Amino acid sequence: MICQECNLRPATMHFTKIINGEKTEVHLCEKCANEKGEMFMGSSPTGFSINNLLAGLLNINPSFQQTPQKTFQQENVLQCEHCSMTYQQFAKIGRFGCAHCYETFKEQLTPILRRLHGGNSAHNGKIPKRIGGTIHLRKKRDELKGELKELINNEKFEQAAEVRDEIRSLNKRLNKDQEGGE
Repeated sequence: MICQECNLRPATMHFTKIINGEKTEVHLCEKCANEKGEMFMGSSPTGFSINNLLAGLLNINPSFQQTPQKTFQQENVLQCEHCSMTYQQFAKIGRFGCAHCYETFKEQLTPILRRLHGGNSAHNGKIPKRIGGTIHLRKKRDELKGELKELINNEKFEQAAEVRDEIRSLNKRLNKDQEGGE
């Protein structure tokens, strides 16, 4: 798609405005979006960004509104071992320095994720219906296998037999879906 403003460069920014129920779409290249400035959120350095949203959510957390420490006391600062980013830096910037930061700051992230995901601390995502046919069944089967092992270890054999039968039923459905889909 070409920029609607300059008609030269490819459009990399796509904006949708809805005013009084009227939907307007604008497709701009990065240069034209920066020139438009405040007309489009996110196109200027002072505009809205996802990083600013996340940083704002982090600053709402009461744990950030601590009383200032005395200058002579050394504060134990939580820091990522791989990229050396501190949680305070993350809260200010709104993004992590590396993938290991998620594990390092796990305790601080859990309440934020619960707030963002409506009470859940993990995001499972969505699977499109047209390609996700048996994925849910396989996932359920794998969960049941873990549950089966746990029941056997705890010597709950009657419940384990029920779970085993459910796994067999899922396997039959998966085999039938594979044969019918090919």
